[in-house]
Amino acid sequence: MSTTKQPTNTKAATPKSERYFRRGLGLKKQIQPVLDSEYGNSLVPFIKENGYELKVGRLHFRLAKSFGFCYGVDRAVEYAYESREKFPDRRIFLVGEIIHNPHVNRRLQAMDIEFLYPAEGGVFDFSDVTPEDVVIIPAFGVTLRDFETLLTIGCILVDTTCGSVLNVWKRVKSYSRDGFTAIIHGKYKHEETRATSSQVKKYENGKHLIVRDMEEAQSVCAYIRGEGDRKLFMEKFEKCSSSGFDPDRDLTHIGVANQTTMLASESLAIAVALRESISERWGNSAIEQRFRSFDTICSATQDRQDAVEDMMLSPPDIMIVIGGYNSSNTNHLAHLCAQHTKTYHIEDAACININDGSIQHKKIMLDETLTDNFWLPDGEIAIGLTAGASTPDSKIGETVERVLQSAGYDTAKVYD
Repeated sequence: MSTTKQPTNTKAATPKSERYFRRGLGLKKQIQPVLDSEYGNSLVPFIKENGYELKVGRLHFRLAKSFGFCYGVDRAVEYAYESREKFPDRRIFLVGEIIHNPHVNRRLQAMDIEFLYPAEGGVFDFSDVTPEDVVIIPAFGVTLRDFETLLTIGCILVDTTCGSVLNVWKRVKSYSRDGFTAIIHGKYKHEETRATSSQVKKYENGKHLIVRDMEEAQSVCAYIRGEGDRKLFMEKFEKCSSSGFDPDRDLTHIGVANQTTMLASESLAIAVALRESISERWGNSAIEQRFRSFDTICSATQDRQDAVEDMMLSPPDIMIVIGGYNSSNTNHLAHLCAQHTKTYHIEDAACININDGSIQHKKIMLDETLTDNFWLPDGEIAIGLTAGASTPDSKIGETVERVLQSAGYDTAKVYD
C-alpha cells in the first residue's frame, strides 16, 4: 500500500484575502443589538438563574443544562447579518440553508438573502452568480467541487463553516492522503456529510463510504470479516460510496469519521465495531496499520446529548424538544428523550395551539407530523425542555409562554 498520495489538483484556486471572509466582517458591534432583539428572550436567562427550573402553579418546568444555539451556529448567523450590513447594495446568495432552523432562515430571506437549493444529487447551480455578488457558505460547509467553482467565479465569499466540521475534514483528508478509506457515520443526503465525503477528492484515488447507523455499519463489518456478498453490498451502498468503490480493495485500510450532529454514543460504538472487524480479519497486530479513528464528535452536540441523559435519570412527565424537523442533532435529542418519557419534537412554539389545546409535533425519527389534542394533562406535571443547536432562545422562551397560556396562566406574572 502506498503511504503517501499526491493531491489530485495542485493548481486549485485559492481564496483572495480581500474577497474571502472567514473571521467575520468586523461589524459585530453594529449588528449585535439586532441579534439580541430578534433571537434573545428574557425568560430563558430567568429560568437559568433559578437553577434551570420554573414553577408556576401546577406546572414545573425543567430546562436542560445545555441547549440551543451553539458557538458555530451563533457565528454563522452573525456573519450572515454582517454580510447584509457590509454589502447593502449587492446581491447576496446563501448556499442551501445557513442552519436547520426555519425561523432563522425565513428571517434571512426577509433580509433579501437569496437561498440556492441543490438539484437531485446535491448539485448546486451557480450559473447566475457573478464576481460582483456575495455568497455565504453555511455552517455545514460545501463540497470541494462547489467551493472551487465559487472561487473560479471570483465572487465575494463569506465562509461560516463550523470549526468542528473543519476538524472532521482534516481527519478525512489525512485518511485519504495515507491511503485509508474514510468510513463516515452520517446521512448521505445531509449537506455536511456531502461536504465531508468530498474531501477525499483532495488526493488521488481517495475513497469514502457512508453508514447511517449501526445496522449499516454491521454490514460493513461483516464484509471486512469476509462474510459479505459483493453484489448485495454494492447494491446497498451504491449511493453512499465514492465513484469506483471496490469493497475488496477499499475496506482493507479504513479510518472512521462522523457527521458532527449524529448520536455520539452510536458513532463511538460504530468505531469500536469496525476496529474489531479489522482485528478478526487480520489480527490485533494489524490494527495499527489498517485502522484509524479520532474523536470528531462536536462538543456542543455531545454537551446537549449529555444534558438530556442527565435529565432522564429522573425523567419529567413530558419532554418538549424544540428545533427544525430537518435538524439532525434535534432529532437525536428527541430520540434520546423518547426512550424515557413522552416526548414532543416541535419545530416552533407556534406548534402549540393555545386555542384548541392541541400540539403539532414530529414523530420521533420519522418524516411524519402528528397532532395531539389535550396533550397537557391535568394536575401537577413536570415538563422538561431542551432545544437543538440551531434553536435560538426566543423560540425556547416562546414555547414556555405558550405552555403556560395553554394551562390558563398569565405569563406576565411569571417574574413576580
